[in-house]
Formats: sequence, structure tokens, C-alpha cells
Amino acid sequence: MNISIVIPLFNEEESLPELFSWIEKVMTENNFSYEVIAVDDGSKDNSWKVIKEFSLKNPNIKGIHFQRNYGKSAALQVGFEAVQGDVVITMDADLQDSPDEIPDLYKMISVDGFDLVSGWKKKRYDPLSKTIPTKLFNFATRKVSDINNLHDFNCGLKAYKKEVVKNIEVYGEMHRYIPVIAKWSGYDKITEKAVQHQERKYGKTKFGLERFVNGFLDLMSITFVGRFGKRPMHLFGTLGILSFLLGVFILIYLTITKTVFGVVGMTNRPIFYLGILTIIVGAQLFVAGFLGELIARNGADRNHYNIGEKVGF
Repeated sequence: MNISIVIPLFNEEESLPELFSWIEKVMTENNFSYEVIAVDDGSKDNSWKVIKEFSLKNPNIKGIHFQRNYGKSAALQVGFEAVQGDVVITMDADLQDSPDEIPDLYKMISVDGFDLVSGWKKKRYDPLSKTIPTKLFNFATRKVSDINNLHDFNCGLKAYKKEVVKNIEVYGEMHRYIPVIAKWSGYDKITEKAVQHQERKYGKTKFGLERFVNGFLDLMSITFVGRFGKRPMHLFGTLGILSFLLGVFILIYLTITKTVFGVVGMTNRPIFYLGILTIIVGAQLFVAGFLGELIARNGADRNHYNIGEKVGF
């Protein structure tokens, strides 16, 4: 199979018929063998009904329905686990991503040999309240991840080699950082393609300003996991040693001050308690590093989701 298209969605009943028809048109014109995996993230409208109806008409369209809303990362992870195509395309269901981009994205993976191609919404139709924080988010992610050739990390339209999505794990709200996860998993042939961004035709955005706060926290988390997830002692041990040595130097200074210069009242000085505190904190950080080495990072049920129904599989 040439292409698997993964579409995470939540309350998009109005846009789905047009999207499915558009995808079918593009696939037919280019003679692609394909599947569409629509992951309904616990929609409250008739999205799942629409998916089932189109699956009956077109066996290439498959659906997965969550019993409740888990989030976009969960929907993508379950979709990645189900894909069979050599090239995997992800896109949003709101018609702001154009299926006409699929042939070029497919070529960049299958012919040009890239591991991941991320869409770049060079001209956006979003309000300033969304575009300005997005620019700041992308700038910070470039600096932390050292992936300097991407302008838009969070674009829903991306293309992957099959092996990439089968060897990464997306959880929490880490979908914003899939290029970073892929790079730290060894897939560093990453590039971008300027794609057409269309105005939202139906409904309204499902993401509020809180996503930028969550995005910053997720960036900190994924930076730690990516760099120190397999070697937490390198972080906690280093901080612990520095804190412990600072405390030792402070106490040595106070000892010399008292014994050589005869200064009294050392235990009444704030710096004395600072020295004791930094030694204790240093020891605790060191122990935390050892514990981190012993505890497995991945929980057994991290990506277990309650799927109510499937269709087309």
C-alpha cells in the first residue's frame, strides 16, 4: 500500500464528507493505493456516524472511535499503530489542510528519501492571537531541539516513512513535537514543505490559548526525556554534585573564618544555613538520579485507550 492517511478529529461532522471526497479524488487521479484512518476522539456530534457511512461506500476509509476525548496525541498514536502504508500522511479534519499536497509529500518521502516532511503554513489565515504565540512557540522549539530548518512544528499536515511512526511514541500532548521526537529517535532526515493553508470553513477551532502554556511545559518535558530519559543521573547527579560542593565550600569558608580569624557567631549567620541546605539538597538530587536510573520510564498502560468501536478493519 502506498499511503496511509491518519486524520484525528473531534466534532467535525460538517467537514468530513467534503474531506473524504476530496481525498478520494486525489488518490484516484494519482493511482495511489491507500487507506484513510479517521480517529474520532470522542466526538459529541455525528462525526462517527459520518465515518461509518463513508466506510460502507469506500472500503479504503476506516474509523476508530474513542469512548471519550483523550486528545490529539492519543488519536495519532492509535492511528500510527494501525497504519499499513509505506508513507504515512497526517492531516487535520477541518479542511484547513489541502489533500492536493499529498502527491508532493509522498514523493519527498518515497523518492527524495526524507524520514519526515513537515508542512509549513507560510501564509496563515489565523487571528493574531494565534499566529504570534505560534511564532514564539516555533522559535523556542527550534532553539531547544536544534532543528533549525523547520518554521512550523505544529502543522497538522505531515508525511512520514512508515518506520518512523512505528518507532516513536506520542502521548500526553506531544503531537506538537513529533519532529523533535523523531530526531531524538534517530530519524534526522527532516525537512519542510510550504503548504496551502485554508480558512476554516465549518465550526470553530478546538484549541484555546491554554495550549501555549501546555506547549511550553511539554517542551520542557520532552527536552528532559529526550536528553536524559535514558540517563537521568547525568542531570540529577551533576546538579547534586554542584550543590553538594557549593555547600562544602561554604562550610570550609566558615571554618577558616572561625579558626584562623577568630570570628564568632558562625551558626547565627544565614550563610551557615545556606551551606547546610545546599549539602542536603545535593545529596537528595544525587539519590534522585540513582532512583531515576532504576525506574523504567515507560508505564505499561501509557498508551492504553478505551476504544468503543472500529469500522473498516
